[in-house]
Amino acid sequence: MIQNQKRIFTVGITGASGAQYGVTLVKELLRQSFSVHLVITEAGWRVFKEELQLNTEHREALLEDMFNEGYEHLTVHDLWDVGASIASGSFRTEGMIIIPCSMGTLSGIAHGASGNLLERAADVMLKEGRKLVIVPRETPLHQIHLENMLKLTKMGATILPAMPGFYHLPESLDDLVRFVVGKALDRLEVPHQLFKRWGEQ
Repeated sequence: MIQNQKRIFTVGITGASGAQYGVTLVKELLRQSFSVHLVITEAGWRVFKEELQLNTEHREALLEDMFNEGYEHLTVHDLWDVGASIASGSFRTEGMIIIPCSMGTLSGIAHGASGNLLERAADVMLKEGRKLVIVPRETPLHQIHLENMLKLTKMGATILPAMPGFYHLPESLDDLVRFVVGKALDRLEVPHQLFKRWGEQ
């Protein structure tokens, strides 16, 4: 853990289905006053429009409205800004999560492509030995998907598929989303109360 400094996390949101996972996670981090560096791919913006029914024409205003609680702790980076702070290992963060993660982005990270800022930031996490959590949202999976996940796992990343549990007796779609986000926050060692844990009253 970084000492004497605000806890900083990098979050990536890609074009995989499940944009609500990423939105919910960022809201929870900001609610707890963590500093968040956010990168959204162009396909991610498309999913915002299709799944969340949002008008993405004015992106900055949309994000300010969406993340109004704690917005001052949010830094949004352009996907192609390879000179951004998070592109360098000298910029200290406690970890990165890509939620949801498309198979295209996962492949780019697994092969060290660094084709955009999101892939480069993930590459930095791997080379610096920091936490990298990848939340893929795809089904079914073919051999290349599985091999890329195995490759990243061997390099130290955590593969945390968007698989909600049901033992906490969810009553809404939000309950299912919060379960997956909560499991992701557990891997980042961020405390939360997003779902009832097994054995809790």
